[in-house]
Amino acid sequence: MQYVDSRDLRKERGAFFTPEPLAAFIADWALRDPDDSVLEPSCGEAVFLHAAAARLRALGASPAAGQLTGVDLHAASVDRARRRLSGAGLSARLTVADFFDYRAARPVRAIIGNPPYIRYQDFRGAARAGARRAALAQGVGLTALASSWAAFVVHATSFLDVGGRMGLVLPAELLSVNYAAPVREFLLRRFERVRLVLFDERVFPGVQEEVVLLLADGHTTGPSADHVELARLRGLDDLSGPGGLIGAAGLRSPDELDGATDPATPARFDSWRPARLGDKWTGALHSCLAYESVMGADVGAFAALDSWGRLSLGGVTGANAFFALCPARARELGLGPGDLLPLSPPGSAHLRSLVLDDAAVRRLGGQGRATLLFSPPGRPSAAARAYIRAGEAAGVDRAYKCRVRTPWWRVPLPAKADVLVTYMNDESVCLCANLACVRHLNSVHGLRLADGARRLGAPVLALAAANSVTALGAELVGRSYGGGLLKLEPREAARLPVPSVELAAGCAHALRDFLPAARRLLGAGQRERVRAEVDRILGLEGLVGADGVEQIRNARARLVSRRRARAGRPKSGGDS
Repeated sequence: MQYVDSRDLRKERGAFFTPEPLAAFIADWALRDPDDSVLEPSCGEAVFLHAAAARLRALGASPAAGQLTGVDLHAASVDRARRRLSGAGLSARLTVADFFDYRAARPVRAIIGNPPYIRYQDFRGAARAGARRAALAQGVGLTALASSWAAFVVHATSFLDVGGRMGLVLPAELLSVNYAAPVREFLLRRFERVRLVLFDERVFPGVQEEVVLLLADGHTTGPSADHVELARLRGLDDLSGPGGLIGAAGLRSPDELDGATDPATPARFDSWRPARLGDKWTGALHSCLAYESVMGADVGAFAALDSWGRLSLGGVTGANAFFALCPARARELGLGPGDLLPLSPPGSAHLRSLVLDDAAVRRLGGQGRATLLFSPPGRPSAAARAYIRAGEAAGVDRAYKCRVRTPWWRVPLPAKADVLVTYMNDESVCLCANLACVRHLNSVHGLRLADGARRLGAPVLALAAANSVTALGAELVGRSYGGGLLKLEPREAARLPVPSVELAAGCAHALRDFLPAARRLLGAGQRERVRAEVDRILGLEGLVGADGVEQIRNARARLVSRRRARAGRPKSGGDS
């Protein structure tokens, strides 16, 4: 029979073919004894079982069917796996089943594989319910936002023998997303050692999602890990060869992998301990004692952004093309000031110059940007009523966010923000003083300053945030996506490290003096020059020394380079 398994069908079930070097590396790491048994959940065409058989043969074994086990929901893939294994002279116990319903006769020494990656939007119904039940059986509660891989990791552990090992290819979401917090905590509680291997380059052809290799060793119900270890490689070629994780004689010994090699080689694992087990592991991506020092509670120089005030989500119109208008379009419709509110246009490119004042809003409006929000009063004008009727004729009122509110044309808005905070970022997060007192939509976050911060003035605080510590912190608390952009969700933005109110107050005079020049430099694309001068004004060198400042800048540049490299974009961490 000829099976058709298109890329779209594989994507629908979260299946991505694993490059053989990755499978071989994980199998070589996980299998250490000729008698070891292995399970490949979501086995697909059994690339990991092939690699496991090769490893067992290298260890002197003749792999028996009882040593190789695989399970997959997709019957055609299991059939192909069985034929491929048989063609190689191998037999395995292969089962067609939902992994969350699968039951094994006995625990195994190793679990290796590439769990399906299905985003929460598509992972629903009975499949999601079964996955969450399986995770809960291991004491892990997953939210409705969790993608499929999270439950796979937790459930897979239940098949491991004491002392066993788990090597998986996972989305790098493991390190940063909020829904993975219970998975991160679970791994540290259930294994004696947790290691990660990351790649600066994309290693799955045609797939933008960044991956990480999870190497969890020593399955235990007793003392467990309190830290993670991480090695960063350029690409698949760095798995082997001089300085790689695989030497000429096979997988390097634990002593070699513990950093006995030259620290400049990609084989080195660096340790990092989270403050709390479920915390994001993005801190493991950089080694910067200077950052940790300046963020120390006893220093008091930097604090979270929510110490300045209260963050708010922007308004959600449900139909920006209808509600957000440029001045020329508003005049054409005959809409007057009573029908409209001043608006920060959708997007954030115009918020990169520290201050949004009335002149800037007029200039944007003259350029055709949507600086007005349709927001008529309870008794709309004749022109507003005509526009509402036109919207209904076009079906705007049936858009989801519109049809669930009454009246549909009244957009709920947060209070006016003192500071606008960019949400999607290329170079780094930016804060902009909202001197024009415009409303904002959900393409940016808004910050209402507390009294102490308000006395300093929003422009001073926006400039104070243009420093190297905040730039590095943005990379650590935020997350990157396929296009290489840095995204800060509201809870992440609230944790953004910024100068404390006390530090900013002590530098307020110098910051005000520098503000006009800073705006000119930003207009010329000289963000790094602005950042360096703000570092000087804040006295960053006095806090961590010249070498410490350089550490912070270099750590941030590496993270930006890595974020952009995964999207196939220039790796420079400089101005943009």
